[in-house]
Amino acid sequence: MSVHEHKSEAPKSVACNVLTVSDTRTKETDKSGLLMKQFLEDGGHQVVNHTIVKDDYIAIQEKIREADLDENVQAILINGGTGITFRDTTFEATSAMLDKELPGFGELFRYLSYEKDIGSAAMLTRAIAGVRGTTAVFSTPGSSGAVKLAMKELIIPELAHVIREIYKDIRK
Repeated sequence: MSVHEHKSEAPKSVACNVLTVSDTRTKETDKSGLLMKQFLEDGGHQVVNHTIVKDDYIAIQEKIREADLDENVQAILINGGTGITFRDTTFEATSAMLDKELPGFGELFRYLSYEKDIGSAAMLTRAIAGVRGTTAVFSTPGSSGAVKLAMKELIIPELAHVIREIYKDIRK
């Protein structure tokens, strides 16, 4: 079956949880979280929840677990905390929660960042995606430019397809 056939069988709408990792942002100042929501809604998807959590390993994992256990959530989209400073724990917290990693997401994100925006500094980002149970998880840097790039070029074009692949062998 071709990719086009797979995509034709994908759901028209995916229920998503947006999670912003930040020690300083509020709902009003969370430009990247709001940008994720806008891309999802413009793409015909639902935003079930939008939360901000401190950049803390355990707190991030609790929010991922909480979203994963919510039967109304099919995908978790995380932004922020993917850098290499001591406080940046999103990559570690997220990667430890995945049952299956999608290494191509981080690879493509860094390639696109290198080509379009930031050159060799793209190696500093630790964007990651994968699957936890039956929930897709995407984690991007927190800058608005990074979110726009990830959403426009990678997540929105493949989100429904990813969900189709996760659920194709599950009989409900």
